[in-house]
Amino acid sequence: MHTDGTITITVNGEHMRVRDGITLAELAAQIGLVPEKVAVERNLEVVPRSTLKDVQVEDGDELEIVHFVGGGDHVAPKDADTWSVSGRTFRSRLIVGTGKYRDFEQNAAAVAASGAEIVTVAVRRVNVSDPKAPMLTDYIDPKKITYLPNTAGCFDADSAIRTLRLAREAGGWDLVKLEVLGEARTLYPDMVETLRATEVLAKEGFLPMVYCVDDPIAAKRLEDAGAVAIMPLGAPIGSGLGIQNLVTIRLIVEGAKLPVLVDAGVGQASDAAVAMELGCDGVLMNTAIAEAKDPVLMARAMKAAVEAGRMGYLAGRMQRRRYADPSSPLAGLI
Repeated sequence: MHTDGTITITVNGEHMRVRDGITLAELAAQIGLVPEKVAVERNLEVVPRSTLKDVQVEDGDELEIVHFVGGGDHVAPKDADTWSVSGRTFRSRLIVGTGKYRDFEQNAAAVAASGAEIVTVAVRRVNVSDPKAPMLTDYIDPKKITYLPNTAGCFDADSAIRTLRLAREAGGWDLVKLEVLGEARTLYPDMVETLRATEVLAKEGFLPMVYCVDDPIAAKRLEDAGAVAIMPLGAPIGSGLGIQNLVTIRLIVEGAKLPVLVDAGVGQASDAAVAMELGCDGVLMNTAIAEAKDPVLMARAMKAAVEAGRMGYLAGRMQRRRYADPSSPLAGLI
């Protein structure tokens, strides 16, 4: 149980925080369902409908809630559209950061609303003057959400490598996010140092997902150096400007054999949708959610935008035309 009196459960594949002691019937009603019209499976065991009002949800429970819908729908199930990095498969294509939030509670609520299965975490020194101070792991369980340690704030390969060695020692993580910055003003990646760090980390058994410039040649070199995912910037970190170079991002997607995720620059939901419409495997963001007036609502918006953009990409865009083309045929016009 979390310090705020809530617990974390999984409902139909999505993480959710609810109050401790809630019953299955109360949970169904909270979601907006009629308990008498659903069936519930709890940790692979079907719960008799007559007992839903008596069975309390426990931390870590995995629930499946189903009801009857009209047959004949041939839309592929959501679970069929997954993406993988280094053999690890995820349903959510949205990765969120854990900085700039008001507090850990707000951060956890935003992560839950986003549906993200991966969060980036910075590696920082323990507060030795207050060792009992709350920690992120008290609110976002690394056993349920994949932690992606990053090298935020590193301006050379050596400091990035050192940071990730410590991260692996602290939590056993080998899937990591590498970023080596060139300067503090733009926070643009230093690709020489980034490539050097990628090569060293790959040789040491790390699986680096690498933040880089939006350059298809640089992306190819990272792939050859041992990166497991390419993460070109959409715009400068924290700028909220949206994707500035649609052509180069698309070229990276077309040329890469690895997952490609836009990292940095997203400001609004439509930016996330554009990234997915370009064919990216996912989007990583922090400031766009954390600095929104309502971070939890924005997290929900970003989740919907990523899903909509992905569906739009799979559906295939209509052909662009130079002139108008009427939707209704002109033949037979009165």
